[in-house]
Amino acid sequence: MQWGLLVYGALILLLIIVILAVSHATGERNRARASREPYEAGMPPTGSARLRLRASYYLMAMLFVVFDLEAAFIYAWAVSMRQTGWAGYLEMLVFVAVLAVGLVYLWRTGALDWGPWARRRSGGGTEGQGAP
Repeated sequence: MQWGLLVYGALILLLIIVILAVSHATGERNRARASREPYEAGMPPTGSARLRLRASYYLMAMLFVVFDLEAAFIYAWAVSMRQTGWAGYLEMLVFVAVLAVGLVYLWRTGALDWGPWARRRSGGGTEGQGAP
């Protein structure tokens, strides 16, 4: 049984090496400067691809993931609602209540306010940008 697994692993490694060698031998060598530049929909690049984003952007992304997973859990509960009965219903009520308290907390602390109008309200100095 162990020999079969070792032979299988060796064949996989051999196949990988053969594929890489054939690709290297038959691949096109294009050393032109234009081939190393980023290309997006026929438009030449206008600036750096490295964009600095504020920390609140990442905070909003994490909050999206948390509340998106909430939907997945609620869907799984809805599918198994008959099997879980009242105990599952009460547990889901507690789950939703905890998430609602968390959402209210985020709202009250201003974690959801990250647009230009929120910066202007807090004195961030973004005059002329965004909605009032």
